Amino acid sequence: MASQSRFIPEPKTAAIVGCPFSGGQPKPGVDQGPIHLIQAGLIGQLENLGWKVLFDGHHQFEEISAVHDPPIGILKNPRLVSRVTQSVAQAVGGHAARGELPVTLGGDHSLAMGTISGTLSKYPDACVIWIDAHADINTAETTESGNIHGMPVSFLLGLGPKVEEFSWLQPLLKPERLVYIGLRDVDNGEKKILRENNIKAFSMHEVDKYGIGKVVEMALDHVNPARDRPIHLSFDVDALDPSVAPSTGTPVRGGLTFREGHYICEAIYETGLLVALDMMEVNPSLADEASVQQTVAVGCSLLRSALGETLL
Repeated sequence: MASQSRFIPEPKTAAIVGCPFSGGQPKPGVDQGPIHLIQAGLIGQLENLGWKVLFDGHHQFEEISAVHDPPIGILKNPRLVSRVTQSVAQAVGGHAARGELPVTLGGDHSLAMGTISGTLSKYPDACVIWIDAHADINTAETTESGNIHGMPVSFLLGLGPKVEEFSWLQPLLKPERLVYIGLRDVDNGEKKILRENNIKAFSMHEVDKYGIGKVVEMALDHVNPARDRPIHLSFDVDALDPSVAPSTGTPVRGGLTFREGHYICEAIYETGLLVALDMMEVNPSLADEASVQQTVAVGCSLLRSALGETLL
C-alpha cells in the first residue's frame, strides 16, 4: 500500500549518498559497506518500489594523513571526521533542499553528524528516530575510547565541552526531538546524559515488555505527537541481533529480530513523514562470506521496507 509522502513531492526521488568512511572507529572494512549495498542491487530494488533513484558514485573523501590528524584530547581522527561529516551535511542538505529523500549508506555512525545536520538545514522541526544497540551520545569528557562514532548525538545536541574542530556543526537537535529504539549496550556516562537531558529511549527491555508495535507507537507519540513533523530515521545495523546481522563492528547479543527491525521501518514509512534515511555500520570485512551476504541483504531489505516495501 503506497503511503503518500507529505514532504517528498512526486515523482518521488531517493538520492543515495554513498559514504565509504571508517574514520569514526578503529576497525577496517566498514567503509566497504555502502559499496556492497549498491553491488547487491539496491538501486534496482528501490526503482521497483516506484522511486526515481539518483546515485552518482560514492563520495571520495579526501584522505587526511593521520600524521596531520593527532588526537584532540582523547578524540581520534577529529579533523578527518569533521571534514567528512561536514561534506556529508552539505550533500544531504542539498538533496533535501531539492525535495529528494537522501538515503545515506555508511560507513560508521559518526556520519550521522553530517546526515542529521543536513536534514535539519531543510527541516528544522524534524525529529530523529535512532535505531541502535548503542546510544552514541558520549561526549569528549565521557568517552573512554575516543572513537567518534560513539559521540555523534552529543555533538548534534550541543552537549559536553566544545571541540573547535567541529565549530561548523550547529547543535540544532533538541532532546525532545530524539528517540532511541533497541539500546542494550550503554556506557554509564551515557546513561547519566540520557537521564539529565530527559531523552526518551526504548531499550530491548521495553521491546520485550511491550512488543515492537507498541514501542514504535510510543516512540512516535513522544517525538511526533501530532504526526506532522518530518522524520529522520538513522538505523545502525547492530541494532539487530548478531544472529540476523553478524557483519558489523560492535555486535551485541540480544538485539532486534529480523521482523522487529523491519516492522520499525515499515511503520515509519506508513506515517508518510520520512524525509531522510541512514543505514550504518555494515562492515563486510568482519565475518565469513555467508555472514557478509546475509548482513548486506538485511541492510537492503530494511531500506526497502523504509521506502515502501510491504509483505502484502
